[in-house]
Amino acid sequence: QVQLVESGGGLVQVGGSLRLSCAASGTIFRVSAMGWYRQAPGKERELVASISSGGTTNYADSVKGRFTISRDNAKNTVYLQMNSLKPEDTAVYYCNADVLHSPFVSKASNYWGQGTQVTVSS
Repeated sequence: QVQLVESGGGLVQVGGSLRLSCAASGTIFRVSAMGWYRQAPGKERELVASISSGGTTNYADSVKGRFTISRDNAKNTVYLQMNSLKPEDTAVYYCNADVLHSPFVSKASNYWGQGTQVTVSS
């Protein structure tokens, strides 16, 4: 019912920048919380950053001061600006969103994107 399509991943050198985008489409009344997670090889998926519909943000300690999450509610799109990238930022990055399908439903459904690879080379 809802698709999350990510873009913007790629290969970058240490200290470089990338901007990830994730657009939600489908049966959407309102998108509430949106976020970015990442999973490195052999590690569990972890929260990178999240943002509420009102703009309240939350960051993992490892990315504070380097990454910025933002959103465009009119486009149902969330962004992740990643600066000063480090080799340990290398991972598959996943978009996540809580979506209300109808004004008559109070419980949101949770969706994941397909993931986009970010590789930071030294």
